[in-house]
Amino acid sequence: MIKQTPTTSRIGIFLLGLLILSAQAVFGQQIPTPEEHFGFGMGKDYHVSNYSQTEAYFKKVAEISDRAKLVSIGKTEEGRDQWMMIVTSPENHKNLDRFKEISVKMARAEKLTEAEARALADEGRAVVWIDGGLHSTETVGTHQLTETIYNVLSRNDKENQRILENVIILFVHANPDGHEKIGNWYMRNPEPEKRSLSGLPVLYQKYIGHDNNRDFYIQNMKESVNMGHQLFVEWIPQVMYNHHQRGPAGSVLAGPPYRDPFNYVFDPMMVTGIDAVGAAMYNRLNAENKPGFTRMNGSSFSTWYNGGLRTTTHYHNIIGILTEIVGGPNPESIPLVPDRLVPNANTPFPVTPQATWKYQQSIDYSVSLNYAVLDYAARNRDHLLYNMYSMAKGSVQRGSQDYWTPFPKKVEAIKTAYADSRSNGQGSSRWGIPSVFYDSIYQAPEKRDPRGFIIPSDQKDFPTAVKFINALIKTGIRIEKANSQFQVQGKTYPKGSYIVKTDQAFRPHIIDMFEPQDYPNDFQYPGGPPIRPYDAAGWTLAFQMGVEFDRILDGFDGPFETLTYGILETPIESNLADSRNGYLISSVHNDAFAIANEFLKKGVKISRTTKTVDGLPAGSFYIPSDGYKVLEAYGKKFGVEIKSAKSQPSDLMPIKPSRIALYDYYGGSMPSGWVRWILEQYNFEFELIFAKEIDQGNLNKKYDAILFISGGIPNVGSRGGSRGPSEEEIPAEYRHMVGGISADKSIPQLKSFIENGGKVVAVGSASVLAYHLELPVRNALVEIQRDGSENPLPGEKYYVPGSVLETRINTEVNQNWGMDDHSFVLFNNNPVFKLKPEAKLQGIQALSWFDTQTPLRSGWAWGEAYLEDGITGFVAPIGKGQLVVYTPEITYRAQSHGTFKMLFNNLYQ
Repeated sequence: MIKQTPTTSRIGIFLLGLLILSAQAVFGQQIPTPEEHFGFGMGKDYHVSNYSQTEAYFKKVAEISDRAKLVSIGKTEEGRDQWMMIVTSPENHKNLDRFKEISVKMARAEKLTEAEARALADEGRAVVWIDGGLHSTETVGTHQLTETIYNVLSRNDKENQRILENVIILFVHANPDGHEKIGNWYMRNPEPEKRSLSGLPVLYQKYIGHDNNRDFYIQNMKESVNMGHQLFVEWIPQVMYNHHQRGPAGSVLAGPPYRDPFNYVFDPMMVTGIDAVGAAMYNRLNAENKPGFTRMNGSSFSTWYNGGLRTTTHYHNIIGILTEIVGGPNPESIPLVPDRLVPNANTPFPVTPQATWKYQQSIDYSVSLNYAVLDYAARNRDHLLYNMYSMAKGSVQRGSQDYWTPFPKKVEAIKTAYADSRSNGQGSSRWGIPSVFYDSIYQAPEKRDPRGFIIPSDQKDFPTAVKFINALIKTGIRIEKANSQFQVQGKTYPKGSYIVKTDQAFRPHIIDMFEPQDYPNDFQYPGGPPIRPYDAAGWTLAFQMGVEFDRILDGFDGPFETLTYGILETPIESNLADSRNGYLISSVHNDAFAIANEFLKKGVKISRTTKTVDGLPAGSFYIPSDGYKVLEAYGKKFGVEIKSAKSQPSDLMPIKPSRIALYDYYGGSMPSGWVRWILEQYNFEFELIFAKEIDQGNLNKKYDAILFISGGIPNVGSRGGSRGPSEEEIPAEYRHMVGGISADKSIPQLKSFIENGGKVVAVGSASVLAYHLELPVRNALVEIQRDGSENPLPGEKYYVPGSVLETRINTEVNQNWGMDDHSFVLFNNNPVFKLKPEAKLQGIQALSWFDTQTPLRSGWAWGEAYLEDGITGFVAPIGKGQLVVYTPEITYRAQSHGTFKMLFNNLYQ
């Protein structure tokens, strides 16, 4: 027995005090459970959180935990803070800037030796992005984010500690506005069993709803800009995990690896890196007896498309992971799909049919999948960092030397050349095709990939080219700019031209934005129907935006300054001198319309030229001299050329703004939403119009032009009319939205509107309005049967999914003022017309058409020869008004700047 002394007594008291303080500290670190904060668990049936509650929880736990740091990455379209929670060990938080620096250095591989890269891989921490809620109706994604944050902040087991020590996690809420809308909408019913996610009156993202996952190579929306900056400039994580719904019927979820085709511009380590992370994910589920993970051909998801939150990362050497899982707050079932019951490579561990699948099960699966990714990153942090460096270094090397991307068309060219040689009696090789045929394609100098691209500053619409450059900057591309005139390959380029070289880490993205996509012929079986791509097959952004550029096949340099990563360019302000004769702005500039609309709002009378004036094309805007102050304060900032008129032009056409109505419907149209955003960017004033208002008639009293963008008009033979819930089920403020365009009520009112002097612009699928109005046009894409009847071409003969095609443009009409005689258009199995003989007698004019059997420029067009001479745009006078039709997607996802003028020209009186 130890004898107590005053000293030992004091030591004991001191140690007891330390123990109490330690216990208080641990207690102070106690992370509240989601149930304690929200009043329900994240997997509780019939319960959904909103963003306000979630934001409060994020702030609460970040304040408590020394593992978390909460940062706002920007404002949303509706003005909310978009939060990212950075979670790692307290020790790592002390060196967060250093670990970020390492991540970025490894991702760019700039000025790093092999030894330096390996040292940084050993020093650094793996950076993993996990998001949730991009598609707000997919509530598992939103709630797993909260549940996973709670787990990582509160757990103290060995696995969690390993993750915190070796990984920096970026937890990102992908769509705050939609979360708030959906949460409030679902929970509005006090009876839980009657709650439903369906029926939201408006798009859950302010403009584009579900299409918010199609915005990431151009980043028009604020949320996309916020996330893109973190992904491609600020942090550049090695792995990102994007949660979605729904899993294919008969499975629980779809995940990596994904089905072919993958994009041929990828580094092979991107594909195998996805495989490796995928293996960790489904192995963990199998170990936890969680069946139902399907992969590869078990689902429709591929890695071809650039533009989604997950898929754009692939072009930046980030291992992008997507899962699509079943479940929701309302219990559901796993249906019987017999073909999924037998294990195979697609689904090694099938799930059996289940009458009831609970919300909590989906949350549990999601948390397990997150931990699988995080544990893989923790165990392989140095490999992930080094592999990203290796992919970046490979991109730099491919962009620094002669390289031939192995596109399918090159393979077909080899086969064709070999077949031709045999037909010419040159014989064959018993060992396959002789290598000379390979060399003829893969060693041909003219078939090399470019070393870079030059965007001249003296092109027709340079401000739009600057917008394209900014899209590249937002995705982390290194841009150079000429600070004086220079020459490359005998051509002189002016100061201010932009240079995009391919000897950089994100070369796959550069190639994808400038070069055509070469989608392979993909059919269910030889001679069978096509397999639909995951999204678009071709989208080359430079084509869509109408940007002029030169492909440079050899290395080059010049008086170039390298721009700072992530800092957007602004056009150089136009020179402007006071002119007594007024001013002219060319109709080739998209931004000319924004300037003109500002004048019209301020009451300044302006006109458009009807012929070439002072070297500017017809349709250019003439502004009288009293518009000087507005130009000085507003117009010159756009960077468009503002010319002083030599004299007031003759044959001017005065204009005033049309009273524009843009068709929408209950729940929201995404194509219409994109156009809402476009019209706002270019200062057009407009109102939304719904079917109920159209049915009431007297439209000419309120509107001059009604726009139908890729939807709304029912097919001929369909009555249409029914859309949305019954009015009794929704709040009174949304009841005017209910209903759809009907053949018996709406179409006659639209016809009357046109006959009385109105204009209807029908784009994309809405162009079927021409058939309802019984115009002398017919479907160009048919085959004639033996009995003389016409049937639409089957997919085995003709199929053009989301691709860039080239059309001939009628530049003699004011609908196409400012356009070149050919234009790239985004075409997605859109209607194509033939004009009947009597069309000319009725004054119908073609606006655009296919003038070749090979109009494909990027993507996939099977049977494209059928398109030749097909009409893609026309204007038809009807009574005192007009129907204007453009069948391609001339406003496609606010990307196709090159065809915006086709819409804008129709929006003035």
